[in-house]
Amino acid sequence: RQEARPSGKDLSYDGSIAVLPFQDMSPEKDQEYFCDGIAEEIINALTRVEGLKVIARTSAFAFKGKQMDIREIGNNLNVENVLEGSVRKDSNTLRITAQLIQVDDGSHIWSEAYNRELKDIFSIQEDISLTIVKKLEVKLRKENKEVLLKRHTENHEAYQLYLQGFYQWQKMTPEGNQKAQE
Repeated sequence: RQEARPSGKDLSYDGSIAVLPFQDMSPEKDQEYFCDGIAEEIINALTRVEGLKVIARTSAFAFKGKQMDIREIGNNLNVENVLEGSVRKDSNTLRITAQLIQVDDGSHIWSEAYNRELKDIFSIQEDISLTIVKKLEVKLRKENKEVLLKRHTENHEAYQLYLQGFYQWQKMTPEGNQKAQE
């Protein structure tokens, strides 16, 4: 499908996306687990949408920490669109920035900054996921929208502990496994 941008350029969407790991921009640089967790939660939400091709976490996370042109990353992953973002945490305040980028020319389709309290993380994830789907023009049937917005917990502390444990487990080391169990 073609859609005209204000600049007059036509964009074609094929309904494919890679969600890259978010960057930790916090002063203490202690939110890597949270950055990985939010990217993974967005991936999981988007994979539930019929008609949207979402690149696997392992493939997308292979580019973590690499300074590469987004067009090259997108071409390597064979997608039309890439979501990248960053997280800044200060006390109980979060600033999450997300950008949806068209791979063929590296231009922004959408960008948004979310300034919220840490307790609002679930609604931020939902907002980002729904906006991406809308921008990619993937049709959401009612049941797809309900699946996309499904929350596994409302407990903020439990969610933080889950993200920390999952982050440690992903290291695939004896020390990481022990910390994950704790």
